[in-house]
Amino acid sequence: MIRYALTCADGHRFESWFQSASAFDTLLKSGHVSCSLCGSRDVSKALMAPSVATDRPERSGAPAPDEGSENGTAPAGRPLSTPTGPAEQALTALRKRIEENSEHVGLRFAQEARDIHAGLRPDRPIHGEARPDEAIRLIEDGIPVAPLPFLPGRKRN
Repeated sequence: MIRYALTCADGHRFESWFQSASAFDTLLKSGHVSCSLCGSRDVSKALMAPSVATDRPERSGAPAPDEGSENGTAPAGRPLSTPTGPAEQALTALRKRIEENSEHVGLRFAQEARDIHAGLRPDRPIHGEARPDEAIRLIEDGIPVAPLPFLPGRKRN
């Protein structure tokens, strides 16, 4: 596996792992590599210094491990669960708002949504999980649902 620092035409910087250098080239040429922030497929490798573990502290003027880096990665001393960029912060805020203002009904989502739509259950905002075929049937039946960009109700690491 190889990790590349990447940059899109809009200047967004991000990292991604690839099976090999040739796998990256193949995926890039076929249009399967895109910016994680804006979706642009005009992506190129950014200059990246190798990360080498040593017993001595940094003396080259590079940031200390807890200062982070310019490529948008999380500082070494910061928990991975802390959002790093605007997109991640927006998703975290969306998740918090949904979880605070709706009821998690878990795997009963499709049935609960049908019952609310039919007036058999009280009208209220809900979130949960549904199989793809169940979600498609809800939409085909005119029941307003939307996918969430995260798995609801699961414990976050």
